[in-house]
Amino acid sequence: MPVPVPRQRAIPAVESGQALAAFSPGGPSGDPAGGPTLAAPVPRATSPLDSTTNLTLLVIEDDPAGSLGVPDMLDAAGKPIRIRTARNLTEAERLLTDDVHCILLDLALPVSGRAAAGDDELATLKHVLRLAPRHAVLALTASGDAERGAEAVRVGAQDYLFRDELDGRLLSRAIRYAVERKRSDKAERRLTESKLRAQENARLERGLLPTPLLEGSPLRFAARYRPGRSRALLGGDFYDTVRTPDGTVHAMIGDVCGHGPDEAALGVELRIAWRALTFAGLCGDELLSTLQQVLEHERENDEIFATVCTVDIAPDGRRAGLCLAGHPSPLIARPGRPAELLPYENNGPALGLVPHARWPRMQVELGAAWSLMLYTDGLIEGHIGEGKERLGQDGMVDMVRRQLAQGLEGEELLRAAVSEVRELNGGELADDVAVLLLDRTP
Repeated sequence: MPVPVPRQRAIPAVESGQALAAFSPGGPSGDPAGGPTLAAPVPRATSPLDSTTNLTLLVIEDDPAGSLGVPDMLDAAGKPIRIRTARNLTEAERLLTDDVHCILLDLALPVSGRAAAGDDELATLKHVLRLAPRHAVLALTASGDAERGAEAVRVGAQDYLFRDELDGRLLSRAIRYAVERKRSDKAERRLTESKLRAQENARLERGLLPTPLLEGSPLRFAARYRPGRSRALLGGDFYDTVRTPDGTVHAMIGDVCGHGPDEAALGVELRIAWRALTFAGLCGDELLSTLQQVLEHERENDEIFATVCTVDIAPDGRRAGLCLAGHPSPLIARPGRPAELLPYENNGPALGLVPHARWPRMQVELGAAWSLMLYTDGLIEGHIGEGKERLGQDGMVDMVRRQLAQGLEGEELLRAAVSEVRELNGGELADDVAVLLLDRTP
């Protein structure tokens, strides 16, 4: 007696909107009795089953009278579908090897003590699902017991069949459909898990971006940040701004060489270390020397380095101390004067390059009103057009002068600067970009 496939559920693959390749006892050419040719789901390129794969079915049923029989069946390529039979769950566990693609479970199988769960009539199915979470499962139930079959699908089976409606051609199709549906379910679950991980990573990265601590300061703050890494919120660039109890405003920007997640993590460590050291009262060479020790301890190899620019602005806002560790010099704009770069003759080496290096602190006169822009090299290393020429610091200064003459300031100025650099580059910038702006208006 052939294994059942319900006539009212004869085309579940049609219900799912999938196209099916031929299945029949007579081979892939169709039903020898003249029945319709059925098609296999999913193009071969996306299916784990190809012409070299033999389908294997594990039948779990307890039928001492021998009334349940599984006919010889062929898959889409005309290869025989291999059949294994287990009379109980213990035997099924032994026969359930990696080459099994689908399980046909008789729901009338007596519930053993190991699978029993009170009066739960689907306890055996639930046990099989726990035993074989990666395998497709077809549930076999009595004719007319569609409610039980539907409940089996709700619990986790891929489909259900009626015991007394048996057809080898449709059974072979049902096996193939169940295998493909299981594959699709796993792919969808992996996609969902991937999306959840991406959302968690985004929340984590967003939480690691700095929040300036400038309470009580008359200075205005603005920043723009664009990681070069695809789909990331955080790159190897880092920045921070804080006001210490004496009224001094400290600003910092830096760049870890590289663009991956390890560099981003190191940048966060350096930023947090800088904030802690600043609040501890360190400044200038002493702070950068300690920050280099942090980098040397945390980096993965001796080739990793970081450039840093630190500025400490006096409480009156008219002067500042500047330290450069291999980093581009900030740009300053003052009323009645063209924007220009701050002095950079005493630029020290990048952190992590020279043991026991020193970083001199330069005193800079700012004036009564000014805008100070700190940036990473991602802003100046973009190309200009299709050639190899890069924007450079001089090109950036000219660009900012023009934008200031147009009346741009604060967030609007930074947004315009980053957008124009991107347009000049002809698309997205390969490097991380961080820019921060401090303004003092009397």
